[in-house]
Amino acid sequence: MSKLTDVPKRILIGRALRSDRLGETLLPKRVALPVFASDPLSSVAYAPGEVLLVLSIAGLSAYHFSPWIAVAVVVLMFTVVASYRQNVHAYPSGGGDYEVATTNLGPKAGLTVASALLVDYVLTVAVSISAGIENLGSAIPFVVENKVACAIGVIVLLTLMNLRGVRESGTLFAIPTYVFVAGVFLMIAWGAFRGVVLGDDMRAPTADFEIKPEHPGLAGFALVFLLLRAFSSGCAALTGVEAISNGVPGFRKPKSRNAATTLAMMGLLAVTMFCGIIALAAATDVRMAENPGRDLVHNGVPLGPGYVQDPVISQVAEAVFGHGSFLFMILAAATALVLFLAANTAYNGFPLLGSILAQDRYLPRQLHTRGDRLAFSNGIVLLAGAAMLLVWIYGADSTRLIQLYIVGVFVSFTLSQTGMVRHWNRLLRAEKDPAARRRMVRARAINAFGAFFTGLVLVVVLLTKFTHGAWVALLGMCIFYVTMTAIRRHYDRVAEEIAAPDAPGEDTVRPSRVHSVVLVSKVHRPALRALAYAKLMRSDTLEALSVNVDAEETRALREEWERRGIDVPLKVLDSPYREVTRPVIEYVKSLRAQSPRDVVSVIIPEYVVGHWYEHFLHNQSALRLKGRLLFTPGVMVTSVPYQLESSEAAKLRARRRQNWSAPGSARRGPAERTKDTSPRT
Repeated sequence: MSKLTDVPKRILIGRALRSDRLGETLLPKRVALPVFASDPLSSVAYAPGEVLLVLSIAGLSAYHFSPWIAVAVVVLMFTVVASYRQNVHAYPSGGGDYEVATTNLGPKAGLTVASALLVDYVLTVAVSISAGIENLGSAIPFVVENKVACAIGVIVLLTLMNLRGVRESGTLFAIPTYVFVAGVFLMIAWGAFRGVVLGDDMRAPTADFEIKPEHPGLAGFALVFLLLRAFSSGCAALTGVEAISNGVPGFRKPKSRNAATTLAMMGLLAVTMFCGIIALAAATDVRMAENPGRDLVHNGVPLGPGYVQDPVISQVAEAVFGHGSFLFMILAAATALVLFLAANTAYNGFPLLGSILAQDRYLPRQLHTRGDRLAFSNGIVLLAGAAMLLVWIYGADSTRLIQLYIVGVFVSFTLSQTGMVRHWNRLLRAEKDPAARRRMVRARAINAFGAFFTGLVLVVVLLTKFTHGAWVALLGMCIFYVTMTAIRRHYDRVAEEIAAPDAPGEDTVRPSRVHSVVLVSKVHRPALRALAYAKLMRSDTLEALSVNVDAEETRALREEWERRGIDVPLKVLDSPYREVTRPVIEYVKSLRAQSPRDVVSVIIPEYVVGHWYEHFLHNQSALRLKGRLLFTPGVMVTSVPYQLESSEAAKLRARRRQNWSAPGSARRGPAERTKDTSPRT
C-alpha cells in the first residue's frame, strides 16, 4: 500500500528531502519578501475599499475623511514595523509573538497570543482567497456564480504548492507578487502624471453614481464612531506583519538583520501603495457602498440586486489605464493572483507556530514533525481544512469575513509589544554599558509606543466590530485556548505518570526470560516494562532499537541509557528522511535474511487510554508499524500495554454500567430464562 501511495504523492509534492538538506530551504530576502509579506502587500487591494464602504454609510460627504484615515493607518504601520524590528533582533528563534509573550508575560499570555494568531492565520487564508475570487469574478462570470467551489479549489491548489516546500513555493509566489507591486506603482505614477502634468480628467466607472446614505447627517459621537470603524477596517492592511517575526529561522544568515530589512521593505511598499490607491480613488471619484444594489443610485434609480461592485483597485486601474487595456488586464490578473498567494503568509506562519506549540505540548505532537519536503505538512493540511470550512460557512464573501478579521492580530500586537517593554526593563536592570543602555532605552520607547497604539486600536476594533462579526473571532480564540490548555494538561499528566523512577521499581523487575527487538523512543515506564518483559523470553539475542529522526532526542536517549546502566544493547537506525516505519521494516527483514529459519519478535510499548479523543494523541507510529509488520513473514509483533489512569477510570465506568440495576429490579429480582416446554412441530 505504501508503494501504491508513493507514486501520486511524489507527483503532487515532489521527491522527499533528507534532513541534512534543511539549510538549502532557507530564503534570501528577495524570496522571503513575497513568502512572508505577501499578505500585507496584497491587502492594499481590499483595505482602501473597506474604508470607503464604511464611510459610505454617512453618504458621499464622508469620503473627504478618507485621507486622514489613511494617515492614521500609515502611522500605525510604521509603528508596528519599527516595533517588530526590535522583536526579530531580540527573539530570532522563530517563536515570534508567542515566545515574547510567554517569556515576559507568562504562559497564559503566550497561549492567548497563540490562540489569536491561529485564528488570524485561518482568517487570512479565507479572506485572501475570497477577495481574490471576487477580483477574478469581475472578469469571469463563472467564478462569481460558483464562488465557494472556486475558493475551495484554490485553497486545495495552494495547499499542494506549500506541501512541496517553503523555498519551492516561495519561488513560485515571487513573480506574481513583484508583478503586482510593480503594476500598482506604475498605476500610481501614471495616474499622478496624467492628473498633475497632463491635467487629464480620470473618472472611475462609478463616478457618475450617487450614494444613498443609510444614516444621513451623522455628527458628534455617531460620526466619530463611524470614523473609528472605518479606521479599524483600514487596519486590515497590517495583517501578516507578525509573520516575518515568526519566520526568522527561515531566512539566510544573518537571520535577524535580513528579517529586519525585509520588514522595513514591506512597510515602505505597503504604505506607499495604500496611500497611492486612496489618493487615486479620491481623484477618480470612486463610489462604494455596503449594499450597492440598493444604495448606489444612477439617474435617481437604484442599480438593483444584479449589479456587481468592482473592487476599488479595479476601478482606479480602469480610470488610469483605460478599460480593457493591456496594463489594466495585467494588473487585474496580478491582483487576483497575489490575493490568492497572500494566503501563503498564513501557510508559513500557522504550521511553524503549530510546530512550536506542539513542541511545548499545547498541540498534538504530529504538528511538530516535518514532512517529506521538510515542511510542516500536518499543520498545512489543518490550516487548509479550517479555512475551507470558513469559506463554506460564509459563502466566500470577503465583506462578511473581513468583519471577523484583525481582532486576533491586534491582540498579538499588543501583548507582544507589552512583553518587549518588560524584556528591555529586565535587560536594563543588569546592563552597565552606557551605549548599550541608550540602545535599549530607545528600543523600549519604540515598543512602549507600539503597545499603547496597538492597544488603543484593539479597543477600537472590539467596540466597532464586535456586533458585526468580531465576536466569532473571539469565540474561535476561546476554543483554541481551551483546547490547547486541555491538550497540555493531558500531556503533562501522561508525562508525570510514565516518568521513569531513579530507584528500581516494579517496572524494572525481571519477571522471567524472553528476547526480541524492543522499540524505544525514550526511557520511561512503558519502555522499561517492555524491556523487562523481553528479558523473560530468554531469546538468543536481545536488543533495543530506536530510529534517529531528531539528533537531539537521540543524543538524550543515549545519555539516559548509559546513565541508568541498562544491560540491553541499544541500536540506533539513521533515518535521513525522518521515517520511522521503513527503517524498522528493512532492519527486521535484514535479520530474517541472515537467518531465514529464525523468528524475529518485535516488542512495541503502547499506551492504553480511556477516552476516544486520546487515541489521536498517542500510538500513531505503533499502529503504522504493527500494520506493516503483521504482513512480514517470520515476524511476531507483541504489544506491551501500559495502562494510563484514564484507562482505569474507563474500566471503572464500564463496571458501574454492568452492575447497574433498573428501577424495581431489586423487588422483582433479575429476570430468569425459563425452559421452553412448548411442543415442537
